[in-house]
Amino acid sequence: MNLNDIAVVENEGARQFECRINGKLAKVEYMMGGGRMFLTSVDVPAQLQEGVARALVERVFEIIADRKLKMVPLCPYVTTFMRQHPQWKKLLAHGIHV
Repeated sequence: MNLNDIAVVENEGARQFECRINGKLAKVEYMMGGGRMFLTSVDVPAQLQEGVARALVERVFEIIADRKLKMVPLCPYVTTFMRQHPQWKKLLAHGIHV
């Protein structure tokens, strides 16, 4: 499976972005406030292959950029990912540093 092609959908009722791979649900949970998206949790089942969390978070970042939103990482995985991929720091809300 090519992780660049995962289909990510937004479940607004559950406030999360989701993708299903091999019948398993991987998700990034969020909250909205003041025009900012707060990423609160990344949940990827252990049975899924390495790299699913990375691909999912990167796709969510693309969605945030497309919507011209700013984000606040509240989840340790997202914070670590952003430190390792500084090109995404442009999405950070004013005054937020990772």
